[in-house]
Amino acid sequence: MTERNAQKHQQRQQKVKEQVDAKIAAAQKEQGILQVITGNGKGKSTSGFGTVARCVGHGMNAVVAQFIKGMWECGERNLLEKAGVPFAVMQTGFTWETQNRETDTRAAQKTWQQAKQWLQDDSIDLVLLDELTYMVSYDYIDLDEVILALQNRPKMQSVIITGRGAHRRLTELADTVSEVRNVKHAFEAGIKARAGFDY
Repeated sequence: MTERNAQKHQQRQQKVKEQVDAKIAAAQKEQGILQVITGNGKGKSTSGFGTVARCVGHGMNAVVAQFIKGMWECGERNLLEKAGVPFAVMQTGFTWETQNRETDTRAAQKTWQQAKQWLQDDSIDLVLLDELTYMVSYDYIDLDEVILALQNRPKMQSVIITGRGAHRRLTELADTVSEVRNVKHAFEAGIKARAGFDY
């Protein structure tokens, strides 16, 4: 790199640093964050669980309400329960397997009742509502009730909601919204899901 190129690079990076520093200086509000991770791509739950691991790694309290995938072996659950993370799991599993609206609604409501208690507990730093979007879409859980619980949670408590097709009211309420998009997926090419990678 020539001296002139080195100077240009340094000047560009200095401008970037100034912009970043200004944003950091402006972001002084202290509150919990509501994040929605949605979209058709792979990695929504994985992202949520990564944040749970980060929270626990800082010695903070996290809990997980897990909808849809309840009957599956779950590597994240195996690990995080050993680290003291409580789970409320919808025991019926995939709704397309049970095909029983009444059973699924009852199971979703049971998990949601535990989640609602956690959303009132100011000793909990992070609540992961994994695959909650489906419960709202299928009308197993009332959207107004979810919104109210999120709005009335403790000020410093953060919440992550994952799942496809997040309702517009949830994304509007959220502080951070991430959309995961599929470019390519092994399953569509007939490749079997793998323990330790897919679940």
